[in-house]
Amino acid sequence: MPYVSNQGVRIYYQTEGDGAPLVLQHGFSDSLESWYEFGYVDALKSDYQLILVDARGHGRSDKPHDPEAYDNPYFVADIVAMLDALSLPKVHYFGYSMGAGIGFGIATYGADRIHSFILGGSHPYQPPPASADPWIPMLQEGPNAVPSIWEMDAPISLALRDRLLSNDVEALVAYRQKRGELPGDETVLPTMTMPCLLFAGEADSRYARVKECITHMPNVTFVSVPDLGHIDTFFRSDLVLPDIKRFLHRICHTSDVQ
Repeated sequence: MPYVSNQGVRIYYQTEGDGAPLVLQHGFSDSLESWYEFGYVDALKSDYQLILVDARGHGRSDKPHDPEAYDNPYFVADIVAMLDALSLPKVHYFGYSMGAGIGFGIATYGADRIHSFILGGSHPYQPPPASADPWIPMLQEGPNAVPSIWEMDAPISLALRDRLLSNDVEALVAYRQKRGELPGDETVLPTMTMPCLLFAGEADSRYARVKECITHMPNVTFVSVPDLGHIDTFFRSDLVLPDIKRFLHRICHTSDVQ
């Protein structure tokens, strides 16, 4: 099984397809399996080499219980270590929710490894403090809380429910605690000169802040997804993939970027 180690933390990844390399990074409490379930892999693997990653604390990757293990530079170093293992100097990056947040971290600490960003449902502005995070006390009640958090926004499949119930909630709490300590990093936005696509559902509570990002970014396309919230925007790959595929085709076929 393909793992890469970053300072003693093992990160699981797998690859699909052939073409320009594209990293896929999932959201909080999820795993790389959702890229398969919701149709992204089948839609993209014929044109791109997909590198799917289980973020630290998730899926088959290691799950530290120390909040300090979830500082942004560690997530970035995980991706860099994986790219080095695959001998990939630069890639395209697609992240949703937490995965998009990791993408903004890469723009801060590892932008030289990225051709383009596709970032959905997230922004780099300061999150609420851990003391105001309603998910932490819910997660502390045990794994059964994880599906209920998702179902506040959209119904979930039995397969996804099983994956969510397999989470290590102590690791998820550690991530949320660290997230609540981090300052905002909106100063990265003007530095993101590579092509970027941002998207969000119009019913997502994050929508206004995601859209605000584009006023500070020099090379960005923004896509609104009508009527959808945070979770169901990711589920509706049929609505978001056409814009993603157009964006990648333009980037990969109108320049020397591969």
